[in-house]
Amino acid sequence: MCGITGLWTPKQTGQGNNGDIVTAMNAALLHRGPDGGDIWVDDAAGIALGQRRLAIIDLSDAGKQPMPSADGRYVMVYNGEIYNAEDLRAKLARHNIAWRGHSDSEVILEAFAHWGVAETLKLLIGMFAIVLWDRKLRKMVMVRDRLGIKPLYWTHHEGRFAFASELKALVAGGVCPREVDSGALDNYLRFGYVPSGQSIYRKTRQLRPGHMIEIDAEGQIRDSIYWSMEDVVLNGRNNRWAGDDASAIDALEDLLRDAVERRMVADVPLGAFLSGGIDSSTIVVLMQSVAAKPVKTYSIGFEDEAFNEAAFAGAVAQHLGTDHTELYVSADDALNIVPKLADMYDEPFFDSSGIPTALMSTLTRREVTVALSGDGGDETFGGYNRYLWANNLARTSKMIPFGASHIASALTLLSPRQWDRVCSVLPVGGKTGTIGDKIHKVAPLLAIRDDIDRYVALLELWDAKTLRPDGRSDDKMPVFHVPGEKFSRNRNLDYISAMQVMDTMMYMVDDVLTKVDRASMAASLEVRVPLIDHRVIEFGWRLPAHLKINDGTGKIALRRILQKYVPDELINRPKTGFGVPLAAWLRGPLRDWAQDLLARPELYDGFGLDRKLIDKAMKDHQAGATNNAHKLWSILMLSAWQQRWQ
Repeated sequence: MCGITGLWTPKQTGQGNNGDIVTAMNAALLHRGPDGGDIWVDDAAGIALGQRRLAIIDLSDAGKQPMPSADGRYVMVYNGEIYNAEDLRAKLARHNIAWRGHSDSEVILEAFAHWGVAETLKLLIGMFAIVLWDRKLRKMVMVRDRLGIKPLYWTHHEGRFAFASELKALVAGGVCPREVDSGALDNYLRFGYVPSGQSIYRKTRQLRPGHMIEIDAEGQIRDSIYWSMEDVVLNGRNNRWAGDDASAIDALEDLLRDAVERRMVADVPLGAFLSGGIDSSTIVVLMQSVAAKPVKTYSIGFEDEAFNEAAFAGAVAQHLGTDHTELYVSADDALNIVPKLADMYDEPFFDSSGIPTALMSTLTRREVTVALSGDGGDETFGGYNRYLWANNLARTSKMIPFGASHIASALTLLSPRQWDRVCSVLPVGGKTGTIGDKIHKVAPLLAIRDDIDRYVALLELWDAKTLRPDGRSDDKMPVFHVPGEKFSRNRNLDYISAMQVMDTMMYMVDDVLTKVDRASMAASLEVRVPLIDHRVIEFGWRLPAHLKINDGTGKIALRRILQKYVPDELINRPKTGFGVPLAAWLRGPLRDWAQDLLARPELYDGFGLDRKLIDKAMKDHQAGATNNAHKLWSILMLSAWQQRWQ
């Protein structure tokens, strides 16, 4: 695991300052690789490559990068881990390679040299962002892993190609103009993050998952797809599991155990995040089943019981006999992270669960360098509550084909607070304290007739056109479609499958995985995600629908695996997110901070935002009339990012 950087000026060969620039870029990624940082320069070709190293496999100098191939033709920088490196090393045996060490980096590089990039990519199991320089053809190849676990940004400006694991490195090198991309800003306001394929800067892009870019000496760029989520869905549909449910569960368990065991290989201490939920508990169960000694597990708890999962995690850890550590954090501990978020996420990013993720990463890094995480189970195995809500909403909408807009308007005649009061005296089960917010969220969606449009609207925070009517530099910008949206329509996917596809291709990549990567790397911790092994994803799409969601319950397949090891009472509880009491913080300890950020004239002048809309959202939230925490947080993170980076 590490951070990678590079700069190539094809038309400006000879003595230059590319090495100095890449040195500055490398320094900006110290947190990603505190164990070393080297650069490689070929002035004659106008190229410099750099890497910051977090040593995980082969801690010796034999694992250092930038790494030249044995034949001297290729030089590579690489961020990530390949979990079948030893299998590939055995396959390469007939080439009589004089191995310098036992790093996975060397295996990838020699595989590229002997089999070619395209053939090698088919074989890799892991997470990776790779840049390969071909000294003979003067060609650069950039690759991002299939699911987008590892980031890779690149820019082409004024005859220079540059790349880095994070935007801050490109900024440090002065190689990316910081003009804000209008379309990317719109998407941030809609979803709370910038989708892959874009970046917040107009001249810079993040490489899409499963994509490979080749750049030749003439500056020609060829973008190709070597792995497609859409193909996975079609293959899964055409090759459904032929056996019974029990055999499917057994096969999935065997595959998951292999994915977990491969990710437990490290030359440094290793542990796991444990929240007590289905996903993390399944990962820890399988780790414990193959480990020679108790697995180190980590969780954090909050004083606010509504957001505290430490007790559940502790119960699972005790039952499994793990070496468990938990840390209870106060509101002050969490709030101390807030000023650091704009630096940690050097692109606007709104997901407030990055706060507990950063705390968890810092706690875990005290004892281990690698941690396994349960991220990715919801998208493949149907775990999000919103899949059930959206499906039920679609059925309700079809029952009222006429007059839905009038019903939607009627539902919002009462404020959220008034709905809460009404529902508090009704004989309904469960907590009703936020039912008013949910009614106001759902009501406008009833009037949307198209199911996929309705789901996209469910994911949106703001209407970007309304929020910044004067800030759009070009109203003729291409319409942005959520990845997987057109595919879902054209292939007539069932509604839940369509939601899973769109979430896997955008939300998981650009929210969940971005959050985990930046928060963990800020603590110099490598996080591995077995549930996002591409083989697990491919198998998951072969499973029948009832092994994902059935009778209002999600992740059936994972639950059945977990039930073999953990009592039902530790599993069967309502799903909760890894969140923080954001609404209360914005009315309390973060109120002054928030008001200061929202009062900045640059926020409105620079982005053309409608201040009246934002002021009203803040006023209503402070009065308790509605919960606008997430919408406000997105604006606050935008303002904090602007203050730090613009």
